[in-house]
Amino acid sequence: MDGSEPGADDLVFSCRDLRYAYLGRFPALDGVSLDVHKGEKVALLGPNGCGKSTLLKILDGLIFPDGGTFTAFGQPVTEDNLEDEQFSAGFRSRVGFVFQNSDAQVFSPTVREEIAFGCLQLGLPTGETAARVDDVLAMLGIADLAERAPFQLSGGQKKRVAIASVLVMNPEVLLFDEPTAALDPRTQAWLIELIADLSAAGKTIVLATHDLDALDVIADRCVVFAEDHTVSRVGTPQQVLTDRELLLRANLIHERSRVAL
Repeated sequence: MDGSEPGADDLVFSCRDLRYAYLGRFPALDGVSLDVHKGEKVALLGPNGCGKSTLLKILDGLIFPDGGTFTAFGQPVTEDNLEDEQFSAGFRSRVGFVFQNSDAQVFSPTVREEIAFGCLQLGLPTGETAARVDDVLAMLGIADLAERAPFQLSGGQKKRVAIASVLVMNPEVLLFDEPTAALDPRTQAWLIELIADLSAAGKTIVLATHDLDALDVIADRCVVFAEDHTVSRVGTPQQVLTDRELLLRANLIHERSRVAL
């Protein structure tokens, strides 16, 4: 089930009956179907281990399903296709992934080099890359960090650098895995506002989250996963947040929790 309205012209991602098991024995996705349309904000919700992060990795072409199909921008995304240099460059320039753990994403000697890395890998000229880096440093308010080493940064600063390293390539689609996890309240608020701004600028956003408080800002549509690695419900934030039984089954609230709408 995907609950999407038809509209092939603006279809960004199409997943059909995706199945994936780690080491061939530990299921992560079991027949998941989903369409994502241009300009949407889609939130993936559900208990830990239900398959949200696995789906994001498939959408970014980091892993490939054991069964089912995944198409992006009308083209099948397969291991063979991504080995084609032209196809890979096109796909990588259009889709960006911000990992939950910034330490897994930020590895260059300086912040400036980190942000420039993706553009240079895609073959952009040095001058254009430098201009893009300066623009994104200013946009995210981290110009003063440009010459610092990532290991010297706080968690919130690393998150900004990780986001900058993706935004610098100006992708059409942004994938976020638990974007507000382990951040202080001020950085969480900044990131939620940034996601809203990126959406207003026309970006398509897919994110995995447990942050119910921000759901009405960061999502137009919610995809709720069950513990059996299937999709149990698709709906608006309002529809999901008012379904207490669904939230309990998905381990998104405790039985004593109150959800303020």
